[in-house]
Amino acid sequence: SNKPHKKSANCVGEVMGKYHPHGDSSIYGTVARMAQWWSMRHTLVDGHGNFGSIDGDSPAAMRYTEVRLDPLGEEMLRDIDADTVDFQPNYDNSRKEPVVLPTRFPNLLVNGASGIAVGMATNMPTHNLRESIDACIALLDNPDLEISELSKIITAPDFPTGGIVYGLSGVYEGYRTGRGRVIMRARTHLEEFGRDHSRTRIVVDEIPYMVNKRVLYERMHELWRDKKLDGISEMRDESTRQIRIAIDLKQGAMPEVVLNNLFKNTQMQESFGMNMVALVDGQPMLLNLKQMVVYFLEHRREVVTRRTIFRLKKSRGAGHILAGQAIALANIDEFIRLIRAAKTVEEAQQS
Repeated sequence: SNKPHKKSANCVGEVMGKYHPHGDSSIYGTVARMAQWWSMRHTLVDGHGNFGSIDGDSPAAMRYTEVRLDPLGEEMLRDIDADTVDFQPNYDNSRKEPVVLPTRFPNLLVNGASGIAVGMATNMPTHNLRESIDACIALLDNPDLEISELSKIITAPDFPTGGIVYGLSGVYEGYRTGRGRVIMRARTHLEEFGRDHSRTRIVVDEIPYMVNKRVLYERMHELWRDKKLDGISEMRDESTRQIRIAIDLKQGAMPEVVLNNLFKNTQMQESFGMNMVALVDGQPMLLNLKQMVVYFLEHRREVVTRRTIFRLKKSRGAGHILAGQAIALANIDEFIRLIRAAKTVEEAQQS
């Protein structure tokens, strides 16, 4: 993270040649997604250039963009050179690659996961980094904590695009069983405008996770144009980096009624199906919230233990050399005599 940015094409080529002998589009798509703030709760890649937008625009070609690790992404690799994880041969046996990463934070909880394999699917929501680490610490202090107590620390998913989690029963069901339904709503506020502030405007500030803002706005505009949304006089997308969709209401229109129609007929209200399937020792398992944290802590215990053993071996090796040097200094004259008497380097080493 403290080194200069490198061209994305360079990164993609390295990955394709050494670790992932498939299409460059899948590799670049992965790198680009890890740099998108609306896709990741905490980005793992620091990108320079056009990496797309929440409107669904594609990233620029990889020859134009540049990447480097984000500080948090670096934490996923910390101590990887201290024999903390197992390595396996890559696709052509030319080098080794890690089986897992020795991450220092529960990335699966923080950034979630979504994917489909053969007969298996997973869909994990994103969570707040501070809450996730607090849950790990709480379970370390008290391994007998119940899921209900953990869910007071991780109260609900925390999505990168913001929005509101509407009702918690589905969330708690997901935390308890591994499967649940999170209902997400756009966050809005009301503004007064016009002469004597007699008119009301609904402003959409945050939208549900994984909703394309452009598609959402076009759907809202289409319903308004077809007169399926009553009480609206004008609608504008005033977004810059911050999301802002302005909906001007007609005189006397009720904002609550208009909002309920928007929630019902557009993606201003969406659901996220929690399906927390993860690989545990190579086997897919449906995990509840406590199991997710427990398995992460087990992984960290193994990493810290292996790192300590590695450092101990390294220190013992250095101590062995220092002890030999101390013996040599104490008997320097004898050492010099033996070396001078030897005809070859090998003979001197044997002496």
